Formats: sequence, structure tokens, C-alpha cells
Amino acid sequence: MDNLDYGVIGNCRTAALISKEGSIDWFCLPDFDSPSVFCKLLDEKKGGNFAFLVSDKYTVTQEYVKNTNILSTFFESDEGAFLVLDYMPRYRTIERRYYFPPEIQRYVRLIKGKPKLRVCYDPKMNYAAEEVRHEICEDHIKTVSTINERNELYLYSNLDFETILNGEEFTLSGDAFFLCSYTQKLIPIDLDRINLDYERTKVYWLNWINRSRKYSRYDGMIKRSLLVIKLMSYQLSGAMIAALTTSLPEAIGESRNWDYRFCWVRDASMSISTLVYMGHRNVAERFIGFIRNLLRSRDDTFQIMYGIRGERELEEKILPHLSGYKNSYPVRIGNAAYTQVQNDSPGYLLDVIYKYYLYFPGTLDEIEEMWEIVRHIARVVIQKWHLPDHSIWEFRTKKLNFVFSKVMSWVALDRASTIADLLHKNGYAEMWKKEADKIRADVFEKGWKEDIQSFSQAYENTDYDSSLLLMQFYGFIDAGDERYVKTVKAIKENLLYNGLMYRYKTEDDFGVPSSSFTVCNFWMIQALYAIGEKEEARQMFESIVTYANHVGLYSEDFDFESKRLLGNFPQAYSHLAFINAATLFSEEQFLSKFIRP
Repeated sequence: MDNLDYGVIGNCRTAALISKEGSIDWFCLPDFDSPSVFCKLLDEKKGGNFAFLVSDKYTVTQEYVKNTNILSTFFESDEGAFLVLDYMPRYRTIERRYYFPPEIQRYVRLIKGKPKLRVCYDPKMNYAAEEVRHEICEDHIKTVSTINERNELYLYSNLDFETILNGEEFTLSGDAFFLCSYTQKLIPIDLDRINLDYERTKVYWLNWINRSRKYSRYDGMIKRSLLVIKLMSYQLSGAMIAALTTSLPEAIGESRNWDYRFCWVRDASMSISTLVYMGHRNVAERFIGFIRNLLRSRDDTFQIMYGIRGERELEEKILPHLSGYKNSYPVRIGNAAYTQVQNDSPGYLLDVIYKYYLYFPGTLDEIEEMWEIVRHIARVVIQKWHLPDHSIWEFRTKKLNFVFSKVMSWVALDRASTIADLLHKNGYAEMWKKEADKIRADVFEKGWKEDIQSFSQAYENTDYDSSLLLMQFYGFIDAGDERYVKTVKAIKENLLYNGLMYRYKTEDDFGVPSSSFTVCNFWMIQALYAIGEKEEARQMFESIVTYANHVGLYSEDFDFESKRLLGNFPQAYSHLAFINAATLFSEEQFLSKFIRP
């Protein structure tokens, strides 16, 4: 597989990646950040997978069941055809509670003829560090780690268990099912139960996406992005993870491999306005609750990222036994970036809290508790905004006065001042606005560089940086300001290569970046649109959308030459930025049907 040609399924507790040939190559149980039970994605020989093997006579096609997170893989040849429907159950019960068990259901429908196939069922526990043994029980196959007997996996099926475990070829004579579960089932599992779960799950996703805004163009792609983002919201806490995977490299053979199964405040906070605007207040409100629970203490440290349950320590480890995706070693779990100083983090937090006051104000005691958090964060920002940090790009060995970090410090105090206005706390509003004005003046004085006619990456250099495209997005500068217009054009001139954007071109901890950060392309599209270069923005957008994979998903990065997807996948940030860009053009066309110049 030369590209990340995977579909994803999930149920807001965990998720799986399924190849375009129908192989489950990545699946963690019971949660997003749990150890994997299938990880062929990270080691083709050792990782283990769950696949259906057919002869070369078969053609295999894959798509989503429309407007759902159910993946459909169709196998067809002269001897017959069958369809595999992969999903993780998610629906509301009669008691109005969510049912979202840590399991995958594979519903195999016979379409015609007598297709022949074999099942490859090869789980490997704990990121393939533990071999397993299989036990055939009365109604299931129990798989147990040979090292830790508490690591168990259960497989239910209406097919012969020996045939499954031996990988024997058989003729499909009717519908079949496989249910792969972290827990033992307490009710009989048969085709009727599988069909019921399938229909309930399908109805859930159809109802959920039906609440979304509808568009005249790109509507299907927008819905697919929303469905993927929803998958990445952790039901048990409200956290939103950055991606479903770990250690997919930014460039093949390089060591820029990170674990993204955590909640970055930056990425998640940018989703709030988009989700609310698109009609999904519940997802946004639950994330606000996650943030509120994180900030109840008056700790002076604001991390850039947290675990999906609010964990603060995310120790980074290397798994030496895995070769990595396409042999891009090392494979990491955990992420040491949680310890970094990033002065932009309070800006995202207060932007989220501002949206809380706009959209989700709670009871009086909750509002007062949030006000305490606002005051505390603002006090810390005033103390630290002038200090160097590691930047939005998480440089591990470089600390400078990064311009975008200063911009986000301004955002923090600007939002704090606005919140104070909403609550009629005029003294605080005036004090914070005055400090915000001081930050803005500092950026204009030290961040603008006449010799390059652009804002620079840091006060100490004259490098270009795509994060500066967001200055207008956050309201720091007007889109018509000559300095912003020149900055957009200078960044495009210097960081656009072969139709795709660099984050920056300066050398970092691992050398000069060699891939395009997906979200930067959508930032450039939005920036071009904002400064009036709408046709150029449209052309760039229509080019970028062709680089999505076969089912419309985006990863963290693109390869400049081949345009293949790279980096962790799918990337929530990329899909959010896609939605923000797509709605610009779709709404414009929609309105033009009714408003003539």
C-alpha cells in the first residue's frame, strides 16, 4: 500500500483502521489510547491483522455507507460476491443511554454465487509485544496473552471456529458475522443480533449527520469530515483526540514519529466554533466540560495537551520490537511534548472559555467557577507573555520569542477582557485590554520586518512561518491591513512548493521539514480568501481536495512530489480546517443563485 488508503470506524470510545482490501490493521482496546490488538500498520510482519483473503480473481472496492461511519468493502469475482460491513455499535438505548461497547462487528453479506475465502485472524496483544494462544469455547474463541492472562480478546462468529483459526478456505453459503470484543458477551450473539446492532448504528449516524448544515457544493465531503471528527470525541470525558494513530511518519524513513492519541487544547479548541456552526452543539459542549474539569485547580501550568481522561503525565516511550510504518523507526507511545512551554496555550483555553460564555453558560456557581479560571489564566499570561517558548510547532530544543505565541497571548487577554465585559466586570476588562494592547504594539514593533515585508516567525529571525496566516483568523489584525496582506503573499511566495505549503523551511530538531503540513494548506486558502484573492483560493482548494484518500480522509501531512498522505491519520485538525475552507466556497455559490450582481 503506497498511500494511507484506510477507512476508519469507531464509536467514540475506540477506533480501527481498515485497509481498502478489508484488513483491520490498527485497533486498540478498550480505548483510543490503549495498547493495540492489531497493529500491522506499524509492522507488516509482526503486527497482526484481521482480514479476508481471496484469490487474485477478485476485485475489491470500498466506500462508506452514505452519511454513516459504517465502512463497506465489496469483494467480487466470477465465482461470486460478498460485502463486508464494518462498524462499531453506537446508539441510544430505550433508557436514553449510549451503547458503545469496545468491539468491532464485521457483517458479511452474501451477494451472489459461491465466493471462496479464508479468514486471517491474527491478534497480537500489547502492540505485538505479547504472543497469544486461542481457546475454543462453547460460543466464542477466547484469545489470551501468553505473558499476561488478563489480556483477553473474544471472537464470536456463526462460522466454524477451527476453520477460522486454521485459515482454511471455505465457500460462503450465506450471511456470516464476526464480533471481536474486549469483553465477554452476556447475551446470545447471532445474525439477528448483529443485524439489529447494524440497523441501530446506521440510524444513529444518519440522525446525527442530518442535524448538520447542508451545502450546495462539497456537502458530501463536509459531512465525511464531520463524521470523522465525531468519531474522535471520547464519550467518557468529552476530550477530542488529535488523531487515531501513533508513529505514522511525516516523511517515509524519517524519525518524526509521534503519538497523537491525546487531546491538544489547540486542535480541539478550534473545533468548537465549527461544530456549533455546523449544528453539533453537544460535541462542543462536552469538550467545554472536559476543559472545565481540567482547570478547576489553580495550577500555574497550562499544558498544550492532556490524556483523554485528563491525564497530565504522558510519558514517551519507544517500542523497539516494531519496525514502524514502512520501516520508519522508531515507534513511540506517549508524547514528551506535554512538558513544553508554549505561551500560545492560554490563548486557546480562553478562546474556548469565551465560547462557553457565549453558547453554554451553566448555573450561577458554574459561571462563577469559570470566572475564577479566567482571572487565574489572565494573571499567568500577564506574567509570562514576554518570555520565549517552544512555539506552536513544538520545537524540542529551540526557545525563541515566536510571533504567533505573542499573538495568542493577545488572544488570551482579548478574550478575557471580552468575558469581563459580558459579566460587567469593567475594571478587569479595562486592565486586560490595556495589557492586550501592549502585546499588540510589541508584535507590530518587533515582529514586523521591513526587509522581508512580512511578519517573521520570531523576533530573533526573519524566517517565514505559516502559523502567521492565523493572525486574521483570531482577530489580531484586519484582513485589509497592508501588513497582513503582504505577510500572506510573502508566505505564499516562500513556503508554497509544488502546490503545497511548508510549515516553515528553517532547520529544526530533526533537520529541514520535507513534507507539507496539511492544515497549512487550508490556512493559506482561508487567508487568500480573506485578503480578496478568492479565485486563487478556490483553485488551490479544488486542487487540495483531490489529494484526500479513496474514502475522503486526510492525514497530518502530504508528500510534496507524490501527494501521498503522511503522518498520523486521520487528523482532526486537517478535517476541521477543510470544513472551514469548504464552507467559504459552498456558501458563496449557494447565495449566488439568489443574489445577482
